Amino acid sequence: MSSATFMAFALVALIGVLTPGLDTMLILRHSLLGGRRAGVATAFGISLGCLIWGTASIAGLTALLTASQLAYDIVRIAGAAYLLWLGGSALWKSLPRNQVAQPEELPTASAGLTSWAALRSGMTTNLLNPKVGVFYISLLPQFLPAGPAAFTWGLLLVATHISIGLLWLTALVWIAGRARALFQRRRVRAWLDRITATVLVGLGLKMAVQG
Repeated sequence: MSSATFMAFALVALIGVLTPGLDTMLILRHSLLGGRRAGVATAFGISLGCLIWGTASIAGLTALLTASQLAYDIVRIAGAAYLLWLGGSALWKSLPRNQVAQPEELPTASAGLTSWAALRSGMTTNLLNPKVGVFYISLLPQFLPAGPAAFTWGLLLVATHISIGLLWLTALVWIAGRARALFQRRRVRAWLDRITATVLVGLGLKMAVQG
């Protein structure tokens, strides 16, 4: 593989990482509501999901997603259900009757979002998004050389994509951390919960209805 080919892949990966999506939404929500530790854990969970998808793609397993509509639909519907559950739960918790009254000027707690829960949420959401698998299985062959070296180069490209994504997601965690004091206020946080939950529900519905 030439350096030009590698740089071309890195550029494509960077564009994909910088494009706002579900990963961005999860990072911002968990960072604002659970702190930087939860945000970093979410980033590692997303990266772990990418690692699993990427490794499976190199091994040829995710080719099933492009060859079998049924397999794709099963993963898609499972992912949509998970997003709807995440969004619905957040909306329910944001209702005034489900919130404990607190002085407006005091920040709220982190709602019990542990690092493990954040990591699990990031990884599960990524694994239940079939587009990640399709992304790898459709993109990697465009940049891999022919021959036995393809597997090694494939691992390098996946590691490059994950590294770029982890750097960007970590930067988002830092940005969100700077604004956390504002978003931790009870009223602001309630509206943040409703907005992000509505987006999650919308993404879940979109994933459910698209083919």
